[in-house]
Amino acid sequence: MLKSYFDKKLIEAGCDEAGRGCLAGPVYAASVILPKNYKNKWLDDSKKLSDKDRYELRPEIEEKTITWAVGVVDNLEIDEINILKASFLAMHRAIDQLKQKPELLLIDGNRFTPYKKTPHQCIIKGDAKFLSIAAASILAKTYRDDYMKEVAIKHPQYFWEQNMGYPTKKHRDAIRIHGTSPLHRLTFQLLPKQLSLDL
Repeated sequence: MLKSYFDKKLIEAGCDEAGRGCLAGPVYAASVILPKNYKNKWLDDSKKLSDKDRYELRPEIEEKTITWAVGVVDNLEIDEINILKASFLAMHRAIDQLKQKPELLLIDGNRFTPYKKTPHQCIIKGDAKFLSIAAASILAKTYRDDYMKEVAIKHPQYFWEQNMGYPTKKHRDAIRIHGTSPLHRLTFQLLPKQLSLDL
């Protein structure tokens, strides 16, 4: 089972993002403050869970958290500031919306842009170690998936309802045939180097 907290005395918010490696769409991040006594043996890193499990856990997380929020940075901002900064900005936007002020941020990964004066702890593979980060990973992933399924209706040629904007062969083939959409990240390598694309 994942750990309930990093520091028992502090109000901790777990933070994680989804969509960093995608070719299209925004990057989403979530921030979650769980009660210190919260336990859930099913909660895990969202990448280890099935789609069905993630969506079943989402209402449980939302109901049992002290506070939670989701932040979004769109593809135009990603192209402007780069994906790493955009991931941190999405986390900042999520933290901004929390109804309770955290005293410590638990960040999935090895880097983070400090949020105001709030101390933070970067934890590599934190979504597989701490419940609050795992909960944030599930919220970020499911809310982003919801968005990509919605925009897939307008842009059916890219099969986003299946690939969520990730660089699958089918997605890249569609870019090669149809060109880019307004939601593609133009600073990303959309096609392998041997194939050129007219932007």
